[in-house]
Amino acid sequence: MALPRSTPAALSPYYAQKPAWRGCGVPGFQCATIKAPLDYAKPSAGDVRLAVTRKKATGPGERLGSLLVNPGGPGGSAIGYVQAYAGIGYPAEVRARYDIVAVDPRGVARSEPVECLDGPAMDTYTRTDTTPDDTKETDGLVEAYRTFAEGCGADAPRLLRHVSTAETARDMDIVRAALGDEKLNFVGASYGTFLGATYAGLFPDRTGRLVLDGAMDPSLPARRLNLEQTAGFDTAFRSFARDCVRQADCPLGGKGTSPEQVGENLKAFFEKLDARPVSTGDADGRSLTESLATTGVIAAMYDEGSWEQLREALTSAMKENDGSGLLLLSDGYYERDADGRYSNLMFANAAVNCLDLPPSFDTPEQVRGALPEFEKASPVFGEGLAWAALNCAYWPVGATGEPHRIEAKGAAPIVVVGTTRDPATPYRWAQALAGQLSSGRLLTYDGDGHTAYGRGSACIDRTINAYLLRGTPPKDGKRCS
Repeated sequence: MALPRSTPAALSPYYAQKPAWRGCGVPGFQCATIKAPLDYAKPSAGDVRLAVTRKKATGPGERLGSLLVNPGGPGGSAIGYVQAYAGIGYPAEVRARYDIVAVDPRGVARSEPVECLDGPAMDTYTRTDTTPDDTKETDGLVEAYRTFAEGCGADAPRLLRHVSTAETARDMDIVRAALGDEKLNFVGASYGTFLGATYAGLFPDRTGRLVLDGAMDPSLPARRLNLEQTAGFDTAFRSFARDCVRQADCPLGGKGTSPEQVGENLKAFFEKLDARPVSTGDADGRSLTESLATTGVIAAMYDEGSWEQLREALTSAMKENDGSGLLLLSDGYYERDADGRYSNLMFANAAVNCLDLPPSFDTPEQVRGALPEFEKASPVFGEGLAWAALNCAYWPVGATGEPHRIEAKGAAPIVVVGTTRDPATPYRWAQALAGQLSSGRLLTYDGDGHTAYGRGSACIDRTINAYLLRGTPPKDGKRCS
C-alpha cells in the first residue's frame, strides 16, 4: 500500500537532514551517517544510524542525481559492493552522470550490524549436518538453529524487531531526501529487487528509474520461495553438469554422461563425506564435511565463471582427499576471512528473512513431510535446502511481513531483469514481478549465472544504460543472449 504523499510531522527532522560528508579511506569515495527512526510507528522511540557512501559523478555531461545501488542478500554490504565494484566498475557513462550511492541497510555491515555468533561458534554452525539421518542428528540441527537464533536475540533484542524490508525501504526515502533528490533512482540485484519493488509500492510518486535485476516474487510464501529456489539451483547445476562432462578434467563423469548421472555421482561423494570428512590443511583444523562441500558447490552456481574453479576443487577433494578448494568456495559464500572472522551477512540474512515472512516450516516433522517435494525439485540439493528452511522456526521475534503482490500504481516504468538459468532467483520470479508491477517492463537474459547487468552481455548493458541515462525503458519482453 502506498504511503501518504505528505511527510508526517514526526518524521520531518529525519527528512531535513543534511549529510556531513567526509573522506573514508577509499580514494574517490565520501562517507556520512544518516539517522532513521528505529520504529516508524513510534519515531520518538530512538534512532538507527545508517552508514552511507557516495562517489560523485565524474562528468562530462549533466548530472542526473544519485543512483542508489543494493547487491542483495539480504545482508550484503551495499557500501562494500559500491566501493569495491559498482563505484569503479559500472559503465563509465553511468558513473559520469550519476553520484553512485550505497547505504548499508539497518542491521547490515556498517549500519548497526546484528551479530549472532563469534568465529569459532560460526565454524561449528557451518559444519552442522543439514541432511540428518536420525533423531540424534535432527536434534543436533535444531540445537544449532536455536543457538544461532538466541545469539541474535541476545545481541540486538530491539533492532531485531525492526530490520524488515519495508522499514529499510522507508529508510531509503529518508536517504533520497537527504541527498536532495526528488525521485529515487536505484539498481537492485537479487534481494535488492524486493527492496526496490517495496519502495515503489510505498512511494510510487517518488519512484524514478528503477532496475530490478535477478528479481524476487513478493507474492510467494516462504516455503514456495524455498522450493522454487531449490529448483533454480537444480537448473543451474544441470547447466554446469552439461558443461563439466565436455571438459577433460571433469571428476563427475566423461563425455555423454547425463546431468542426472552427474548429480548422482556428486550426491554419492557428499554421502562419503557425511561418513568421513576429508582434510583441508586449514589452520583452524576444519575438515571438509558434507555441509561445507555442499555450500562450496552451491556458491559456484552463482557465476559460470566459477565452474572451472569448482571442477578443480572437486577433483582435489574426490581424487586426492584434499578439501581445501571446496572449503575456499564455502568460506567465500559465508564471507569468512583467513583469520576466521565472519562478516554479518548470514546474521542479517536470517534477521531480515525471518521478519519478512512467516517460517517455511515450524517443526522437523513438517520438513520430513516436504522432503519428497524438495528432492524432486533438486535430487542433489533438495534435502539440504529443505532442512535449511527450518531456521526461522526458532527465531526470537515473530514475522511482521507476509506475502503480497506489489503493483506500485502510478510509478514510472520499472525495468525487471530475469536470467533464464539463474540459480538463486529463478526466471519465473522476474516474469511474476514484471506482471505485478503496473509499470513493469520485463528484460530477459538467456544465459547462466545470477543477475545480468555488468556480467558480459552487451545487449543487457546497452539496454539498461539507455534507460538509466535517457529514461528510455525497453519494450516489455525484450530478450538478450
